Formats: sequence, structure tokens, C-alpha cells
Amino acid sequence: MFNSESLDQIIKAYDIRGLVDAQLTPEFAFAVGGAFARFLEDEREPATIVMGEDMRPSSPILGQAFADGVCAQGMDVIRIGLASTDMLYFASGRLNLPGVMFTASHNPAAYNGMKLCKSGARPIGLESGLARIKSYLIEGFPIANRVIGKISERSMLDEYVSFLLGVFDSEESPQERRLKVVIDAGNGMAGYTAPAVMAKLNVEVIPMYFELDGTFPNHEANPIEPANLVDLQRRVLEEKADIGLAFDGDADRCFLIDEKGALVNPSSLTSLIAVRELARKPESSIIYNVISSKAVAEVVREHGGTAVRSRVGHSFIKKLMADTGAIFGGEHSGHFYFADFWRADSGMLAALYALTELAESDKTLSDLIAPYNRYVSSGEINTKVLDIPAAIERILAQFSTGNEVDQLDGITISNSSWWFNVRPSNTEPLLRLNVEAESRDEMSKVRDEVLAVICALPLN
Repeated sequence: MFNSESLDQIIKAYDIRGLVDAQLTPEFAFAVGGAFARFLEDEREPATIVMGEDMRPSSPILGQAFADGVCAQGMDVIRIGLASTDMLYFASGRLNLPGVMFTASHNPAAYNGMKLCKSGARPIGLESGLARIKSYLIEGFPIANRVIGKISERSMLDEYVSFLLGVFDSEESPQERRLKVVIDAGNGMAGYTAPAVMAKLNVEVIPMYFELDGTFPNHEANPIEPANLVDLQRRVLEEKADIGLAFDGDADRCFLIDEKGALVNPSSLTSLIAVRELARKPESSIIYNVISSKAVAEVVREHGGTAVRSRVGHSFIKKLMADTGAIFGGEHSGHFYFADFWRADSGMLAALYALTELAESDKTLSDLIAPYNRYVSSGEINTKVLDIPAAIERILAQFSTGNEVDQLDGITISNSSWWFNVRPSNTEPLLRLNVEAESRDEMSKVRDEVLAVICALPLN
């Protein structure tokens, strides 16, 4: 059994994640496997779990221990081996089985973790299962009085590639214009999936860091950090490429670099995909989160859709998609969710939408994106704060008068020409600030004023 304090450090809002050996051990993975099996039995889920692993050296070791824990409870495990997280979601959806992905996503090499889902790639977060799994780990659970389950292996890569390409009708597949594409896999799982996908397309691929290496020898596989995009931006310019693609470690997120070497705002990519999806299914709903550009909602409405605002986080997005029947959802963090993909997020599918749009056009990527770049954003700014509730109250006191206040996720304060959102981190003593305005000067002014209020409080 484990204690609540230690589990609080590794059972996060959306997954389980921690330091290998110090927090994530084979013994712990075995216990989580058993607790997950117990949870699935309570939920009347299928008695077989599909399991994928990223390229971290600890993933197959922890995965084997987890599988043993599942089998000890009388359930079976299908190991699909190396996989991106969206490939695991595909396997869960296609086979209609619950799943687990061993990955620490964009975290450094010393970390690993587990992303869990129910059958059909339905998300499991703290409120939808992780809290119960945690309670089983604390309280213990009996070994099931059943025959020990079996472990089998099944390759899913070819099926995954065929499915992704099948999302596009033959006449709209990215074949019309040959594109030069630079892809930075960051030594992560896109180095495994991208070659299989791109081999089917009319593209010239310039690979960067495709070698699977969980020590990340070139840069961290976290493209939301500007420093990790520098190599790709330089290479796009050197190669005179049409587009650059940057994936995170488990390849469920994708960021675009245009032909000028500039980062494409993820909200602009959300808008581009939304327009394409609304042309295919008019008057549908599109999800966007509280830190997305307000241009997203404008674009969706202009193209006849319904824009639905969500809290940040995949479990909230996926549930809202199910509740509203939305066909697509985008997050400013580079996660893109597709109804045709079991409402799961796929960095590769988002990349294919961008390639399709670019291949069908004679425009550059920067020109394609330009109509959606309507405002200036600060990007996410994180500040350590000792007393987060006090900080939020002080911000409200300073900015709420005469402005609109929304508390869907943290606080969003807005008027006709700017808005900002401040929300606490789920895992650290941080306040996350995002600001957007009609001009850079106004954005900078609002950003600095809010930061001054935040930083006036005691720092940790």
C-alpha cells in the first residue's frame, strides 16, 4: 500500500507522472496495473487492456510490471510495443478496449508516466477515475480469484497509418502539390510514426532527430518552449521548405513553422482546421479553450459553426465534445481533438490537415494562416506565487471594475480590445497568465500591469 502524500506528487490531474526509480518503480507499476484492473471491473469495462510504450529506456520495464499487475487480476493485456500516444488512442478506439500509454510526454529523461483511458479512448482524469485508482493503492485491494490473464502482442502501426489517411477523401488527400517538409521529432515517437505516414504522401521529408532516444540528446521534446524550436526554424529557412513540423515526446502535440521560420499560433491552426471541418459538416460545434485567441470563436461563427468555450485540459475538452456533438476541438497548447478520432487528440492528424490545406493551395503557409492572425498574444507566462487565492483576489480587485469577468477556468477579464486569463497550475505553485490585445503595445501594457500585481505578492 502507498500513502496519500506520496501519491499526490505523481497522480496528476490527467495522468500519472514522476521520477523513474525514485517514484515510478516496477513495484509501483505492478500495483497500478492491479488497481486499474479493479477500476475497470467496477466500471464494467472489457477485461482486456491495450498497452503502448514510448522510447524511454524505462518504458518496457515499467510496462511489463504493469501488465503483470493486470494479469494478476485475471485480465489480459495486448502490447502494441512502441507507439505515440495518439496511436495508443487509436488502438483503444479501434479495438474498443481500455488502454494505457507509458510516457512522460515532454518531460525530461528522468521521468516516465502513464496515461490511462477507458474503451473507445475515453479519457481518465482525476475526477473520472484517477482518484479512485489512488484510493485502491492506499487502501489495498484483493487479488481476484480468477485464472491469471495472458499477455499478447499486436502491431498497430500500419492500421494507424491507414486510418489517419482514410480520414481524408481521396480527392482531398495531400497529393496535389509536392511539399518540402522539415520534421523535428525531438528523438521522440514521431521518429517512429512520421516515416510511416509521410511515406504515403507526395512530400519530400527532411528529418531531424528521428533517432528514438529517451535521453533527448539534442533538445527537450517540448516544442511549446521557444528554445526547442530554434533548430527547426533554422533548418526550414536553410532548406527553403514549405513547412516545419515539431512534435513533442509522445507525438500527441504538433506545432507548425511557416516558410519564413515563424511559429504558427496554435489558435490559428485551430481556426484553419475548424474552417475545413465546417465545410465538411456545416453548422457543427467547435470547441476552443479559455486561453485560445478570440479569433477562433469569430472564425467559427463566420463560417456558420457554433463556438463552445471550454476549460483547459483534455478530459474537459473530450467530455464537452461528447456532450455537444462537436466535430473538432483545439487547445492553445498544441492539442487538437477530432470527433472522427474518438474525440482524442492527435498531433499527426493535425499535421495532415495542415499539409492537406497547403497542398491544395498555391499559397504559402504564412499567407494561409494570415486571416486567422487577428490579435497579438503574450504566450503563457508562469509565475511562482506563495498564496495563489490572494493573488487572484488582488487581480480581481484591480481589474474587474468596468470589465467583464468570467471564472470558467481561473479568471478571465476582458473588454472590447483586450483580455487576459490567470489560472493556477494543477501541479505546481504557479499562476499562468495569457494576454491578448488588438495591438502589441496594448498587449504589453496589460501584461505588465497584471504581472506587477502578481509579483507584488510574496514569492515562493
